[in-house]
Amino acid sequence: MGESLLAAIGLVLIIEGIMPLAAPAQWRATVERIASLRDGQLRFVGLGAVLAGIVLLVLVRQL
Repeated sequence: MGESLLAAIGLVLIIEGIMPLAAPAQWRATVERIASLRDGQLRFVGLGAVLAGIVLLVLVRQL
């Protein structure tokens, strides 16, 4: 369990680091746009990310 969690965190860090590494100006502009969203909009984006993650985990578990 602990190894899987660490592997998952490592993958998140790799994925999160790709955009600022490959396209820093576009990444900065995107972060600025996200920062300007209202709380309700951010919650909606967060909900979408959580639901997408759950669906992905369910699909992976079925393989």
